[in-house]
Amino acid sequence: MLPVYYRRTPSPRRPNALVTGNTFCLSCQPSGLNFSQALTIKSPKPGDRDYIGFATLPEQIHRKSVKRGFDFTLMVVGESGLGKSTLINSLFLSDLYKDRKIPDAAERVEKTTCIEKKTMDIEERGVKLRLTVVDTPGFGDALNSEDSWKVCVNYIDDQFRQYFTDESGLNRKNIVDNRVHCCLYFIPPWGHGLRQIDVELMKRLHQKVNIVPVIAKADTLTAPEVKKLKQRILSDIEENNIQIYQFPECDSDEDEEFKQQDRELKASLPFSVIGSNTVIEVGGTRVRGRQYPWGVVEVENPKHSDFNKLRNMLITTHMQDLKDVTEDVHYENFRAQCISQISQQAIRERGKLKRDSVVPLEGGITETDRLLLQKDEEIRRMQDMLAQMQQKLKATGQSNDNIVNI
Repeated sequence: MLPVYYRRTPSPRRPNALVTGNTFCLSCQPSGLNFSQALTIKSPKPGDRDYIGFATLPEQIHRKSVKRGFDFTLMVVGESGLGKSTLINSLFLSDLYKDRKIPDAAERVEKTTCIEKKTMDIEERGVKLRLTVVDTPGFGDALNSEDSWKVCVNYIDDQFRQYFTDESGLNRKNIVDNRVHCCLYFIPPWGHGLRQIDVELMKRLHQKVNIVPVIAKADTLTAPEVKKLKQRILSDIEENNIQIYQFPECDSDEDEEFKQQDRELKASLPFSVIGSNTVIEVGGTRVRGRQYPWGVVEVENPKHSDFNKLRNMLITTHMQDLKDVTEDVHYENFRAQCISQISQQAIRERGKLKRDSVVPLEGGITETDRLLLQKDEEIRRMQDMLAQMQQKLKATGQSNDNIVNI
């Protein structure tokens, strides 16, 4: 049976129940209630007879969500030297890889793709986020990278399978969600679009995870070169029928500022980024960037890179949507395949039992013949009992006739 793939239809923007920076988002918001009103709902005043109370549902969900905390798993894929670790540290203002040993060229050639997982707990304004970053060191470094994609695909499937097992168990309340919610795919800036290894991996992943393409080390390209490379990458993605993460459509009643931000995010794909944790003073202002003989490249300057757009999309505006798509689309596809396989296995086992029943037993009688003989014997016994009952009824009837004649 072919796997069934679900397609996500455009849905209203799903706000994220997460406090990030100056953004405060709720998981649920009743119709007709704007953002500021949702945060200023008060208890009913004495004598307010029109107040029912369900308008506090957003506050209840918000308190419960904040108390429970949030999980988010991010996979980064790309060859060594593209600044994956630096970008992750820049995004989350952390140092995840301070103990990592940088391999030399000989070790990189011999090294195979592996999985390296880092987990840390981040707290911001009382909101806790359990961030898991899954790195793939060694990807694309070997002389033969034909099977580099298998490690990534197997890891994603393993997390889906573990979640499916936990979901089918008894302790469903305490399930830990380790499913990969987003994959940042790093594309080298010195190419002319997608390489064959990029196409192969993205085609293997696009039905399993949300892919967000990223052009690494954008400071090595001029603005026209960045624009041209983006167009070529998008063209390659379309030609190879690769499905990258699609931003949800905005509602008609959204404010114009949000619509403009959404249009800018869509137009920026793939994001050209720069990563650096070095603080440099520029014109009396301390910024994160890189010092070059010709000047300073600022990480958070929108004229230099799409770093701010990527961070806003990944953390501030679309983190919950990435999780929802993982739950409603990618995991449901995997779950449907698992259920289909279980059903087919049960059918095969029933067929095997039927075939086994034809095996001759002692005396040359098969299991099927034995069952038929038992059924025949039961039918004969029932027929004998019925005949005896009829004889008794007939005898009783003759007795009654004799009494009447007397």
